[in-house]
Amino acid sequence: MIRIPFNKPYMTGQELGYIAEAHANLHLAGDGMFTRRCHAWLEHRTGTRKALLTHSCTAALEMAAILADIGPGDEIIMPSYTFVSTANAFVLRGGVPVFVDIRADTLNLDETRIEAAITPRTRAIVPVHYAGVSCEMDTIMSIASQYDLRVIEDAAQGVTSSYKGRALGSIGDLGAYSFHETKNVISGEGGGLLVNSPDFVSRAEIIREKGTDRSRYFRGEVDKYTWQEVGSSFLPGELIAAFLWAQLEQADRITKERLSTWEYYHDALAELESRGKLRRPIIPADCAHNAHMYYVLLAPGIDRQTVLNELKRCGIGAVFHYVPLHSSPAGKILGRAADELPVTDALAARLIRLPLWVGITHTQQEEVVNVLSRAVGTAG
Repeated sequence: MIRIPFNKPYMTGQELGYIAEAHANLHLAGDGMFTRRCHAWLEHRTGTRKALLTHSCTAALEMAAILADIGPGDEIIMPSYTFVSTANAFVLRGGVPVFVDIRADTLNLDETRIEAAITPRTRAIVPVHYAGVSCEMDTIMSIASQYDLRVIEDAAQGVTSSYKGRALGSIGDLGAYSFHETKNVISGEGGGLLVNSPDFVSRAEIIREKGTDRSRYFRGEVDKYTWQEVGSSFLPGELIAAFLWAQLEQADRITKERLSTWEYYHDALAELESRGKLRRPIIPADCAHNAHMYYVLLAPGIDRQTVLNELKRCGIGAVFHYVPLHSSPAGKILGRAADELPVTDALAARLIRLPLWVGITHTQQEEVVNVLSRAVGTAG
């Protein structure tokens, strides 16, 4: 019996009221009042030219692949240590993910290895901001400019995080957010596309609306809407937007509470790090993170599965994370590794994520730390 779950979806208390309001407005399909409020909030907070809600971050990434004109054989540089949607979005267009190793400190795409992975077929770089901590975006943007490549930020975990004061997702040509129930700000399922390049604004609306100029029609800009280009139904329903609006209203408070929880873990685990049992997360000075997750990297020689089993036995829902894509069955067929990925292989096998959600108590966190401490002492 799990007594301290890994995640516990949080509700602000306004969600059901806003859903009822959407119903009373007789508008349950997408792009109603609550969708517009969410768009305005995202545009104001991130500085993006255009924000568009989608039914998932996966959908936002798929839109980005279409906007970037990815076609068969085109190569897209990305980390192997990421969720499958990062790669799938481009594979669906015939693209080839080219996996590059990650940095040992942040577990983000290693910017020093990007240039060596570029070939004449390279079309885009996809930095993934792991745990809501930014990649080294100045270097990535400089490389992209030098080689005329698109930058598509997978900022699924990065809502309210920033790099040198700029919101994650707003730095590259395009950015993708997730509002899945495991994220900080949620709508159950849901996502968003940030359109930062002016070249993409009008096309993004069309692609999102099944390839039609329906949005322009409802604004009175055309007298009828027609099929303009390839697209799909990427927008969420208004009930999802109503739920999300309740979350966005409280996004700063949610972030503050999560950061407090994160800091408690960080302080409590310092002693285990000093004893060489694990390594705590590292946050570069240029990055303001959102406490999306708290993970530890077990010391080499400590068996992760033994630690996870002990945590589970004690009712604690700690989990590992990604299986690197370059080592997965589909990754071997549909993508390729640019070189050896020793950091990815090593750290992916040592990472454990600890329970972190709004409302977890310090008493519960203390129990997590105590069980973890005992487990790493006997698993090495």
